[in-house]
Amino acid sequence: MAHTVVSEAEDILDKEFPVLDKGFVRLVDYLGSDQRIVQAARVSYGEGTKSYRQDQGLIDYLLRNEHTSPFEQVILTFHTKMPVFVARQWVRHRTARLNEISGRYSIMKDEFYVPAGPDISMQSEDNKQGRSTDPVDPQVQQEIQESLASQQGAAYQAYMKLVDMGLARELARINLPLSMYTEWYWQIDLHNLFHFLRLRLDAHAQYEIRAYAQVMLDIARAVAPMACASFENHLVGGVRFSSRELAILRDILEETGLSGDAFLQRLGQTDLPARDQERLAAKILEGRQK
Repeated sequence: MAHTVVSEAEDILDKEFPVLDKGFVRLVDYLGSDQRIVQAARVSYGEGTKSYRQDQGLIDYLLRNEHTSPFEQVILTFHTKMPVFVARQWVRHRTARLNEISGRYSIMKDEFYVPAGPDISMQSEDNKQGRSTDPVDPQVQQEIQESLASQQGAAYQAYMKLVDMGLARELARINLPLSMYTEWYWQIDLHNLFHFLRLRLDAHAQYEIRAYAQVMLDIARAVAPMACASFENHLVGGVRFSSRELAILRDILEETGLSGDAFLQRLGQTDLPARDQERLAAKILEGRQK
């Protein structure tokens, strides 16, 4: 199997894509592409996959039916710079290899995250871990930004004073705030990257980590565009129904006169390809994946 080179990915290697006020994501290296996924699947599933004439169709089939191992053949290595509080959410995903800058060995940089005015929100009254959607007065936004920057500056000055006193760096750093920027190299296969992105692109995820997830999806799209298109269609833009929800949906269709043949007739009037119509009908009418 030849080494895979993707011209679109080569064009963005080592290019910094800015995120937030001082952060970035860059693609350091990659292994594999859409073609590697297809090749790995055909080795695994044998001659039967010859019926899939187009690679996109095969990739759709694999992702839709959760045949995940071919996606693990594609590996991406990112260099990212993010606030510590974002990194602590990020590291909850334990399916990657990472190497982070160490405050035990290095003097931490005087770089802190201050949210842009429109990204400043008050605490939601009905969501303990979320922001309110109500706008904040611009003057209040500015006051908050100045307060954050002032506290960050004071913390860094205190840190450097301890360093200059000769205190061990591993102790001098302990009062630095979560808004300080850190960096790491993060290597992950495409299957686990999709899992990370599905969770962190969700509207309920914190805005700051969503911003990184969106840039990483854009970068991954350069490496494996067909796989990313399938991911966006089936996982990001798709939903699953529980057995109870599916039963209710069937009842509603029956009550509105769209069950059975009527549903199939209406489905035939859509622009879905015939194979997709058949699969959707099996899900709704028979309650099975196809």
